Amino acid sequence: MIIIDEQLNILEKKHAPIRVGLVGAGFAARGFALQLARGVAGMRLAVIANRTLTHAREAYTEAGYTKNIAEVTTPEELQTAVRGEQAVITSNPDLLCSSPDIDVVVEATGEVEFGARVITKAIENKKHVVLINAELDATIGPLLKKKADGAGVVYTQMDGDQPAVLMNLYRRVAFLGCKPVLAGNIKSLLDHYRTPETQKEFAEKSFQRPKMITSFADGTKIAMEMATVANATGFRVGRRGMYGPTAKHPNDAIDLFSHDEMLNGGLVDYILGAEPSFGVFVIGYNDNPLFQRYMKVYKMGDGPFYVFYTPFHLSPLETPATVARAVLFKDAALAPKGGPVADVIAVAKRDIKTGEILDGIGGFTCYGLIDNYKTAREKRFLPMGLTDGCKAKRDIKKDEPISFNDVEMPEDSIACALWQEQEKIFT
Repeated sequence: MIIIDEQLNILEKKHAPIRVGLVGAGFAARGFALQLARGVAGMRLAVIANRTLTHAREAYTEAGYTKNIAEVTTPEELQTAVRGEQAVITSNPDLLCSSPDIDVVVEATGEVEFGARVITKAIENKKHVVLINAELDATIGPLLKKKADGAGVVYTQMDGDQPAVLMNLYRRVAFLGCKPVLAGNIKSLLDHYRTPETQKEFAEKSFQRPKMITSFADGTKIAMEMATVANATGFRVGRRGMYGPTAKHPNDAIDLFSHDEMLNGGLVDYILGAEPSFGVFVIGYNDNPLFQRYMKVYKMGDGPFYVFYTPFHLSPLETPATVARAVLFKDAALAPKGGPVADVIAVAKRDIKTGEILDGIGGFTCYGLIDNYKTAREKRFLPMGLTDGCKAKRDIKKDEPISFNDVEMPEDSIACALWQEQEKIFT
């Protein structure tokens, strides 16, 4: 962070800050806006795009912005306002994606279809892109990363969310001389049958949308997050849905997973109920006797397996660091390293009747389970990220995986088209 701070201070002194365009004005977006409002040297929140302009305005004002907020509808208006150092809002994200006055696009909607449109437009216009949207990355991240590489820009998830916190820890463990063999999440609750109705009260208390909170509770979110970690590390799942053993503390994880599976290519997984919760952990391996002596002195255990954990994640409060990493060092916090390794498949949350329309992530009709990509494709399972708007072609039983053969896909979906492009490239 010291190097980042120094470089940002140089930009501040030159009056040449990184100009950020933010898409979305929900919980995650407002947290990011709050951080920039406090005055991050060398960085400016230039524009917020949101379908509901009142929410975009609130994202500025709640964060403490006191400048005049300009509402724009044309590229010319955007250019004038940004260069005049006004805070800007618009309902058209294309404006900031194509503007020469925006350096980075931060996508914070959590929506796959809408996010796909925004990110492809940003990459086409050679903007660095930062995702507060693991759902999009899990669905078509490998393709978007390939497109970003071709455009010479950075594609990354954000620091502060569990996947990137986990990836930063993974790198640290490897730097210490341990071979990472398991990348793990810590989950406090999992109930596949939660719905926006059961989660409504909790969502209101936490200032988030019921569908988003439902995706946390029903397991879809952790499946999406760990799929992105699998795609970034090459690790796979030991079984569909992961093992997810109960644990009291992350240190217990060493004896809860197969050592053979960990050493044979690595695993992504999670533990349930462990304290401190809201964090992540990595199991590393080192069988060097001298290394083990040092680790024992520092109360890290007898080895050769060691647990390293981070007890918190501060999404989206750490996102400004990702913006700086992308622009200053062309460095991604987390991104796919090649083709898909894992997929998140759709499973019926209840009995679904012929003709019913699936309502996507965090809805009433289905939940997501992580599976290895090869298995998911052999079975033609429907990715959870593509479920919104699909129409059932037959009756589907509760807890039955849903395949492409079972549904009629929505027309004109850019996410579906991009997923098909990704499959052709990487399969």
